[in-house]
Amino acid sequence: MDLKYIGHSAFEIKTNNKTILVDPFVSVNPKYNWHDYEINDIFVTHAHADHLGAAIEISKEKNAPVTAVVELAQYFEKQGCRANGINFGAWLKYEWGNALFYPAFHTSSLPDGGYGGMAASIIFDIENVRIFHAGDTCLTGEMKTIKELYAPEIALLPIGGHYTMDVEHAAVAAKWLGAKTVIPMHYNTFPNIQADLEKFTRLVCSDNRNVAVLNPNEI
Repeated sequence: MDLKYIGHSAFEIKTNNKTILVDPFVSVNPKYNWHDYEINDIFVTHAHADHLGAAIEISKEKNAPVTAVVELAQYFEKQGCRANGINFGAWLKYEWGNALFYPAFHTSSLPDGGYGGMAASIIFDIENVRIFHAGDTCLTGEMKTIKELYAPEIALLPIGGHYTMDVEHAAVAAKWLGAKTVIPMHYNTFPNIQADLEKFTRLVCSDNRNVAVLNPNEI
């Protein structure tokens, strides 16, 4: 399995000749040319533009279904995309593994201002590795439940503050989730989500966890 950070909250996961995109706000990284890739599945945590990204264009060009909460999936269908409308709390089976949507504590509105369904986090189970993509969220005690039930090895956590957890709260989230490897996301894209990476690394590593800062410019 190969996990690639595109930028902001966008990730690419490659496994068994399949390519998965999560929150494809790919315009933040001019080095990532999605036209050159075979893309099999797209996941979107919520409807805000910096997570919706180019999901519609990619889905149409690649004929890749978008998995999202049902209200957001209906929006994708209206735009001419293949969509998989789901809700929270059950494993979803794919050729490459499994995924489970879990509530995130955040808002979600469509580009036209309509209701985009509840915001989500996603747990991926790929090649016997569990990856927790937090989406946009605040610190919540539900993360302790996620540790107990799903025990993610890798946690992708927003750290930029203002709209999501900040550095201090994300460090607590890492501890509550129990993940051994923590990858920061959703920071430094805009002026109001600037984050102190050194402080985040220090806080997380003091609890015997590893912070992997992935550089989108190195994809």
